[in-house]
Amino acid sequence: MTDGNCRPVAFLLTGGQVADCKAGDALLEQMPSAAILTGDKGYDSNAIRRKVEARGAMPNIPPKRNRRWKNCFSPHLYRDRNAIERMFCRLKDFRRIATRYDRLAVNFLAAVCLAATVSYWL
Repeated sequence: MTDGNCRPVAFLLTGGQVADCKAGDALLEQMPSAAILTGDKGYDSNAIRRKVEARGAMPNIPPKRNRRWKNCFSPHLYRDRNAIERMFCRLKDFRRIATRYDRLAVNFLAAVCLAATVSYWL
């Protein structure tokens, strides 16, 4: 999760087979106050939409192709979603993060947090 300035707000490390919408619930607990939350199609679930709306924000998530009810979605506002991509690209400048040298998930998450602190907050 990032803020509007591409700075990381929260990280959650999951397995490769875990769906994005399951990880999204845990990340929303750490969401700062915002007017609009932009996410990709992987976060298109009714539970996430309700949780975002309960926190006082409007979800701007494109609907999945198989969804019967197509929600309100703004492609113009969706352009701001590249903030998360820019944040990941900046973190991957660190070779340890890009190649995932660490075998343990705890060590890898610590390296990601350290790289984010050095890149964005110092």
